[in-house]
Amino acid sequence: MDTRPKSVYIRAVMTSILFGIGDRTLAALANAGRGSLLLLDILRQLPQIPRMRRQVLEQMHIVGVGSLPLVLTTSIFVGAVTAVQAVYQMQAYVPMKFLGTVISKSVFIELGPVLVALVVGGRLCANYAAELGTMKVTEQLDALEMLAIDPMRYLAMPRFVATFLMLPVITVFADAIAIVSGYFVSVATMDVTISTFKEGLLMYFDLADLFSGLLKSFFFGAIIALSGLYFGLNTRGGAEGVGNATMMAVVGSCLSVLVADYLLATFLFQIVFGK
Repeated sequence: MDTRPKSVYIRAVMTSILFGIGDRTLAALANAGRGSLLLLDILRQLPQIPRMRRQVLEQMHIVGVGSLPLVLTTSIFVGAVTAVQAVYQMQAYVPMKFLGTVISKSVFIELGPVLVALVVGGRLCANYAAELGTMKVTEQLDALEMLAIDPMRYLAMPRFVATFLMLPVITVFADAIAIVSGYFVSVATMDVTISTFKEGLLMYFDLADLFSGLLKSFFFGAIIALSGLYFGLNTRGGAEGVGNATMMAVVGSCLSVLVADYLLATFLFQIVFGK
């Protein structure tokens, strides 16, 4: 019978937990460092954009046009849900003329950029990580290097540039669809007149709200592309490794977008715009 005191077991468990937290923290910091180096490698390839314009345009088509059905569906229901929730919370306390203001500011500042980044980011991260991860484990990247083709220039840079440039365009499209959806739901089902909704929409419209959402989208696009590329290029372990890399890319992208959203909101609305 083991006669050691319970404190020994408690100490062992606490030590194991602390070691686990330390290992995960160090792994996260190591990934952040390697991701920063990857970003520097991609930025060094930017002068090659004119030579790689065909690949960049192909990736822009994949990012933009390929994401439209998903963004359209998401935006319609974002606008509809925002209108329903706004009416439910406002009807007993705030005049309905402010409904358009609430919907527009919610969509421009937060819902549009963040939800587009999460939905489109999941799609793109999975695409990049699975595609590059498969090329990594099947040694296609090594074959490109043997042919004197830099994978950073040929694969990573076009995807990064396309995502960085196209995500704000997709966000503008999503914002417009969400506003139109909120407008139709408000007028058709909430007994809000057209003139009342338009009055609220125009009353407190501020270009700073739209600008802040678009600025967030540029950062989100860089985060999404970097996450997918990093985990794809660092895939190990065959088919199972590709699956793990794809999962880690999507999870890392979503968490990074949410953290960046908080930091950008703090910077923009407490420092830049002073709101």
